[in-house]
Amino acid sequence: MKVYFNNSCKICKAEIDLYKKEKIEQINWIDITNNQKARLETKKNYKELLRRLHVKKNGKIFSGAKAFLLVWKNIPKYKFLYLILKLPVIFQIFSLLYEIVALILYLKNRKQLKTN
Repeated sequence: MKVYFNNSCKICKAEIDLYKKEKIEQINWIDITNNQKARLETKKNYKELLRRLHVKKNGKIFSGAKAFLLVWKNIPKYKFLYLILKLPVIFQIFSLLYEIVALILYLKNRKQLKTN
């Protein structure tokens, strides 16, 4: 499984660094910053990659809240988040909150688009 994230976003980096500490061999962490290969692998433009977390698993791309569920499902320490947030009504609320936070982070980091 490949996880595409924005390493130049301080908040994104801090969160992903927590997950990386768990040293899960099945997860390949890919920084999207100035990474043309990430764009080709995901078939997403830089704006789309910057806007949300993406996961590629079994040839399929998952974005946003669904991507986070996959990450948490594969990290034993965080699997409880997957088990709670995958529940239908809770997932809808989680998805909405994720989109709000993701938009705020995107607006904060969109200056990166000008350099890429």
